[in-house]
Amino acid sequence: MKVFFLSLFTGLIFFAATCDREKTQEQMQLTGTIESQGITSYQYGTHVLNSEDDFYALKSEKLNLDQFIGKEVKVSGSKIEGYPVDGGPNYILVTEVNEQ
Repeated sequence: MKVFFLSLFTGLIFFAATCDREKTQEQMQLTGTIESQGITSYQYGTHVLNSEDDFYALKSEKLNLDQFIGKEVKVSGSKIEGYPVDGGPNYILVTEVNEQ
């Protein structure tokens, strides 16, 4: 019986630790100019990456993207599952930014 409760408790801790995390896909690299996110209809992301072909909504849990506003950069990150919504862009969780 103790093993059952220990297993249940461990499972609940694991579930609680992962339930707030957004699912992401494989790493990708994009090049473009980072701009501040203005008022949008899709309402996600803190910044936008404008590339030659498209634009992407960005967020980062590690980096302050404000320091790259207006700069040509290469962004490494992963697409967040469940996006785009409301006609918006793909949503990228940024892990690294390199100025070009």
